[in-house]
Amino acid sequence: MNATPRELRGVLPVFQTPYHPDETIDYATLEREIHWLQDCGAAGIVMGMVSETLRLSSEEREELAAAACRLGRARGVVVISVGTESAKLAERYSRHAEAQGADAVMAIPPVSTGIGEAELLAYYRRIIEAIRIPVIVQDASGYVGKPMPIALQARLLDEFGASRVLYKPEANPIGPKLSELRDATDGRARIFEGTGGIALVDSYRRGIVGTMPGADLIRGLVALWRALVSGDSERADRIHGPLAALISMQTSLDAFLAVEKHLLVRQGVFKNTMIRGPVGFRLDEETTREVDRLFDRLMEAAA
Repeated sequence: MNATPRELRGVLPVFQTPYHPDETIDYATLEREIHWLQDCGAAGIVMGMVSETLRLSSEEREELAAAACRLGRARGVVVISVGTESAKLAERYSRHAEAQGADAVMAIPPVSTGIGEAELLAYYRRIIEAIRIPVIVQDASGYVGKPMPIALQARLLDEFGASRVLYKPEANPIGPKLSELRDATDGRARIFEGTGGIALVDSYRRGIVGTMPGADLIRGLVALWRALVSGDSERADRIHGPLAALISMQTSLDAFLAVEKHLLVRQGVFKNTMIRGPVGFRLDEETTREVDRLFDRLMEAAA
């Protein structure tokens, strides 16, 4: 457990999980990825959905969380995803993350079944009450179905306080939903942008404290965040154009995985683009060319 809480703010990329050809986790490449992200200006790292957490065994998931904390904590905050299908397992992952030195955990709701508000409240309460570090409530509606009610999210903050409960809303429409959450909590909610950066400019103006994009576009996202913080709207708009176009091509979890791993290989961070199957999206030759073209434009704008 961390004796002194560290601030959760800024660009916190969700790292990709690299694999050896036999699909075991490549921890040497993971170390290179985490150090590269920090060298590029990340304020910390996140183990999340695009880390393929739902495709890992419980043992692998805990090993990966421990490695992320060990490799990332010296130079930034570490957030570990703990959402599962059962509250019991989510509590286990939360306690493990705290014991490894994580600065916060992040939890999606169960994905296999639609549950009512009472069950959803009980699920998040169990996670929050099990640990002393903050819990980021991830409304991963783009992946897991219907949005979480704003009133329910605000209730968690009322019960546990803004130092214990943070948010990563992903429900559409992003901007209005973000503002609704902000207003429902009287501006107390600390909110991270969760669209990969496509809504970052608008979200920043609505009062977010940071963003949790993919690892592959870290150089563009850090440049954009710094432009927003400094009030350089012209530079922000110049970077945001190709960034938004590139992210808009990623319309599913597997599309994010395919594009992000391709770009990590291109930047010399990953050795391969392996994704644990079954896989619902693969890059074809023409899509790859367009991804590369937009990435080149983004790097030029961010330079």
